[in-house]
Amino acid sequence: MAKEAIGEKLVQELAKRGGEPPARFLQKEENRPTGVSPPASGIPVVDLSRLFEPDSAEVVLQLDSALRTWGLFQVLSDDMPASFLDEVRSVAREFFYLTKEEKLKYKNQTDDGEFKLEGYGNDIVATEDQLRDWNDRLYLLVQPENKRNLELWPDSPSSFRSILHEFTIKLRKIANNILMVTAKLLELEENYFSDQLGEDGSAYARFNYYPGCSKYDAVIGMKPHSDASVVTLLLTDKDVEGLQVLKDGEWFTIPTVPNALLANLGDQMEIMTNGIFKSPVHRVVTNPQERISVVVFYSPNNEKYIEPINNLVTEERPKLYKKVMVKEYIESLFETFAQGKRALDFAKI
Repeated sequence: MAKEAIGEKLVQELAKRGGEPPARFLQKEENRPTGVSPPASGIPVVDLSRLFEPDSAEVVLQLDSALRTWGLFQVLSDDMPASFLDEVRSVAREFFYLTKEEKLKYKNQTDDGEFKLEGYGNDIVATEDQLRDWNDRLYLLVQPENKRNLELWPDSPSSFRSILHEFTIKLRKIANNILMVTAKLLELEENYFSDQLGEDGSAYARFNYYPGCSKYDAVIGMKPHSDASVVTLLLTDKDVEGLQVLKDGEWFTIPTVPNALLANLGDQMEIMTNGIFKSPVHRVVTNPQERISVVVFYSPNNEKYIEPINNLVTEERPKLYKKVMVKEYIESLFETFAQGKRALDFAKI
């Protein structure tokens, strides 16, 4: 496949030119968002501190139901006040407002056009006829800290690095608390999932920019997919909705809760829980207005293997998934994502 220069692919630059999006962005009729998707009203907003109080039974039941049906919930945390979340959104937006030349200092492409996972640009394109997503992204390894590629961490805006560092430290604490509660719901040792993640597990941050789109009824911001992670934490745009989740064959819009994070389970959690907890399929629709989000994906060390937990495999619920190596599973997800397929289907027995 002929390699395109990254500057020719940037969606933000296409949007600035005006007019209709190129044909490579126009979805087939059957894949286009149709009408107004109903809000996902069954997704609870959970105050994390409440889960550790003596009278938490009702909240815990809510959470258990959400993880078995939706695979996600909105989370409030004292560690993430609304003012700090606004700072994170602000540096994300400011980065995408830099000049093209400034942003390309962090490009996710080698000088000879080879794709790199980390950096600024677009997702991998597997084939010439692949339909493209209407977004640009900045993708960075944030944990373990000693593995960070700081050459790709923007130094503009000036507070970008310090805010991202603080965000990831606070977020890891929230992720560990969520994993602790998740383990208790399954009557496992409370540190089971956080131990799986371990100190050498990875966390990747993805900053998404979805430009306003004139053909928002025919163009997808991000194609349907599930995450390869154990758990994903997402800071959504404060004003513009766009994230949708698939449940029982219908798309539901995730409401914006300005001072909350969205926690969703990933494929590795569905594999380990033998399908008890769900890794939701989700997508992003476009809007006439621009939209940003910041996502962090948590996964064990690449060399680890995961499989259904023995306690969760029974005669009534036989083993649903194969044993998989984390590195190989994540690599297969990027390949299947480009093809519009789901990696989890290939892990099924």
